Amino acid sequence: MNALPAARRALVGLAVGALACTAACAPEPGGSSDLAATVRDFARTREPDAAYRPPDPGERSGVAGALGLATAGDTGAARSAFAPFGFDYRVGTDAETGRRYGMAVQESSGERAWGLYVIDLDTPPRVVVEVPHPNSDLDTEEVGLALFRARPGAVLAVAGTHRRAANGAGDVAHRVDSMFHALVTGLGLPQVQVHGFDNASLPGTDVVLSTGAGEVTEEAREVADALGGSRVCLAWADRCGNLEGGRNAQGRAAAENGTVFLHVEMNRAVRDDRGRWERVVEALSVL
Repeated sequence: MNALPAARRALVGLAVGALACTAACAPEPGGSSDLAATVRDFARTREPDAAYRPPDPGERSGVAGALGLATAGDTGAARSAFAPFGFDYRVGTDAETGRRYGMAVQESSGERAWGLYVIDLDTPPRVVVEVPHPNSDLDTEEVGLALFRARPGAVLAVAGTHRRAANGAGDVAHRVDSMFHALVTGLGLPQVQVHGFDNASLPGTDVVLSTGAGEVTEEAREVADALGGSRVCLAWADRCGNLEGGRNAQGRAAAENGTVFLHVEMNRAVRDDRGRWERVVEALSVL
């Protein structure tokens, strides 16, 4: 296994003793706002013609440090550290789970379209839930939010740009220069990345499960067993069209660093049926 990325080392160091809450991590006044509405509105306003530029290395490092402060529960310092990079940082309580969260949201307009990140402040970080293609892989933000809520210790990452923005530079799943990539890989945690495909792209298949560029893991097999059914394509056992995630940038980084990565594709029929995608969330929550 390679040495830990510098961003991960910074985050781990900052998170030592994390979540021993003080007044700094108490909910702000009005902090019990609708987390779901915020995530939905953010995802559904990502447009392919919006302005976007990738962050430079200094910007990626600065925001990684801010995320480390947020993960450690230092609200004031995190807010100050996020602000120069166009992020608003706030804390609140999720009305559905009763858990406290910290949320960094990018500025509402401009080329710094770098994402929305939600941290569970009641449990040390354990898994990153990733939505790389908001407003393109429709409703994947719903699945991502549900998995965040189902899994204490989750960090939810929603890309800040449509995948077609800036002539494809906004496709964070296939870029290593994005803020999304820097933060989700820098945490050094297991990752679950949710995608969507058209029913006609792989007829007869509802879900494709892959470990991306990495070897099949015990965690992947556990999820596969939990999913069950004949309409699940397992990329390590079968051919699953162009939906296997082998070129996924986060998956490649996970393979290099020896961390768990699951790439989950759901067809439109599954994403349109809450009962069906909730079963996928239940299977994924074994991580």
